[in-house]
Amino acid sequence: MLEGKTIAITRSKEDSEEFIQLMTKDQAKAITLPTIELVSKGEKIVDEFLNLTKETDPDFSVFMSSKAVKLLFDSAKEISKFEELQFAIANTIVLAVGPKTKSELENQGIKVAYVPTIFSSVGVGEVFTRLNAVGKKVIIPRSGASTPFLKNLLEKIGLEVTEIHLYDVCAFRDTTQWNEFRELFSQSKIDGIVFTSASSVGAFFEIMSKDYEEKNLLNNLQTIKVVAIGPFTADELKKFNIINTIAQVHTVSGAFDSIKNILH
Repeated sequence: MLEGKTIAITRSKEDSEEFIQLMTKDQAKAITLPTIELVSKGEKIVDEFLNLTKETDPDFSVFMSSKAVKLLFDSAKEISKFEELQFAIANTIVLAVGPKTKSELENQGIKVAYVPTIFSSVGVGEVFTRLNAVGKKVIIPRSGASTPFLKNLLEKIGLEVTEIHLYDVCAFRDTTQWNEFRELFSQSKIDGIVFTSASSVGAFFEIMSKDYEEKNLLNNLQTIKVVAIGPFTADELKKFNIINTIAQVHTVSGAFDSIKNILH
């Protein structure tokens, strides 16, 4: 049980419903920290995506987040564009990185063929290795802040990879929602933090360094149990010398299980 513990997660309240439910069930307090905001490239991304699919004629589409799916379809303002987008994606074999992304694709009328057992770039690589997809073409619509790891991995497997960046990310600008966290952090009353992406790590430090000297910030963090949702998030934390535990299952519920185990 996490009864009486206070744990922060680097997501907005809207994106943290599952985490809040798990924490409430365990009689613990969840604090949500919106760390990043998406900067969309606007309606032009739909035309860019459609043009790229015409040019490259991909065999597969890979979606690495539910946000990328939602943003792409939300940018197709006209019904005709929306249907064209649906058709272009449905014309490929679709792979979703995890259940949330799969669900969002299905909400948009897209049938998902594969979801890896490990919800990460490594899991995506395993799917393609199993499919023996050498020489096949893949399109990946994703964030401009993504690392080249997936592209390099799939190219090593023998695929032709086209990435299209739908949006960029920046540190969350309205940090009034952080006030409670700052207060409890200063009083050493935060028991754990769950970092949910590599970009949220950088944004966390960018936001917190406005109020804390680096030395004090790092000293305070040493006393807090930190969980990274996956290996890339963990690598980013290592750059700041933050000791962390990687969630065994790279999902919010997996991260919750990990923080529960280390705070038990």
